[in-house]
Amino acid sequence: VPLLMEAQHWRQGVVQKIMLRRSRSIIHNQSACGDRRNITSYATFSVLCAIAHKVDYSTSEHGDLLDLIAHTCRLHTFRDVLDEARRFLSLPEREYQGSGRARPPVPSGSPEAARRLFASAKPIPGTLAAAYLRSRGIADVGDLPALRFHPTCFYRAHEGAPRENWPALLAAVTDADGVVTGVLRTWLARDGSVKAPIATPRRSLGRLLGSGVRVGKATDVLAAGEGLETMLSLRVVLPALPTVAALSATHLAAFVPPSGLRRLYIARDNDRVGRRAAEMLGARAHAEGIEALVLTPQWDDFNTDLTTLGREPLAASLRVQLDPEDVARFLIVNQRPGPRLRQRAPASGPSSPSAAPGLQDGDGAGSG
Repeated sequence: VPLLMEAQHWRQGVVQKIMLRRSRSIIHNQSACGDRRNITSYATFSVLCAIAHKVDYSTSEHGDLLDLIAHTCRLHTFRDVLDEARRFLSLPEREYQGSGRARPPVPSGSPEAARRLFASAKPIPGTLAAAYLRSRGIADVGDLPALRFHPTCFYRAHEGAPRENWPALLAAVTDADGVVTGVLRTWLARDGSVKAPIATPRRSLGRLLGSGVRVGKATDVLAAGEGLETMLSLRVVLPALPTVAALSATHLAAFVPPSGLRRLYIARDNDRVGRRAAEMLGARAHAEGIEALVLTPQWDDFNTDLTTLGREPLAASLRVQLDPEDVARFLIVNQRPGPRLRQRAPASGPSSPSAAPGLQDGDGAGSG
C-alpha cells in the first residue's frame, strides 16, 4: 500500500500485516498516566505518529513509525529509512559516518587512548563527579572544560583481574598548546560521596611529564601545584587565578611554565617531598626570568585547609602570601585583615627584589 503524504503530514492510509493484527491489541504506555490505545490493522498514519512505540504482546512484534516507513516503502537498510524521513521533512542532507568501520585500536596507556576516553565522557554539572567535589569542599565549579564525568569507567585491580565499571571523575592533562596528552581518572563510590572502595581509586593515563590539568588560561600569572583537589581548592577563593595541577611532586618539579609568564605561584604540599619539588621548579622558573613564589598550606595541603578551616581562613592565609597586586586582582572573598599566618617566600634560586628569604628545613607544620 503506498504511503500518502500531503502538506507535511501523513495522510490517512492503510497499513496491513505489519506489527498490527486485526482484533489484537497494540499497547503503548508512554506516560505516567498509562495512556493506552487499541489499534487495528486499519490504523491511520496520523494516529501512528502520535504513538512513540507499539508492541503487540500477543506476538511480541514491535516497532515505531520508522518501521512502518521501511515496510511501506520497501526499504531494507536503516540509512535508507532515515534518508526517506529526512527527505519528507525537508531536512538538509548530512554526511554519515560509517558505523560499521571501527576506529583502529591504539596502544594501551597512550595519549590517544587518553583522548578517546576523555572524549567519551560528559560535562560534570549534575553528576556524581560534582557531588564528589562538593564533598571535598569544592562547590560550584561549573562546566570546566578540563573536567568530565564518566558513568562506567573501566577498572582492573591488576593485570588479569576481572574488569569492573565504576563512575569516575576525569581530568584532562594538556601541554602548553592545549593538546590533551593524558587523563587523570578518579573512580568514585556509587553515590559519589567519596572515592571508590578499590585498591587504587586514582590512576593516570597517557603522558603527564611537563604537562598538567589546566584551569583558566595563563597570561602573566599562574599557580601550579600537585593535586587536582589542591588546585581546585585554591580556585574557591581565587576563582580568576589560572591554575595547573601537575598531579605529583615529581611532575610538579618537571612542569614546564608557559612562555610569557611573569609570576609563578607554587602551591606546594606541606611535606619534605613537596618542599623539594617547589625548590626545583622555583629554581628553573628563576632561571627563565620568572618570579617564583611559594604558597604554603597550614595543614598537609590546601584542600585540607579548605575543609578543615573554611573559606575565609583559607583566604586570610593566602592573602599574606600573595603579591599585593594579585590580592586585588584575584582574591574575591572576605578581605578583612587577618592574622599573618605565613610570610610570602620564594622557591630556591636567585632572589628578587620582591621576594622574601627562601624556605628553610622544617618550615610549615603538617603531615608528611
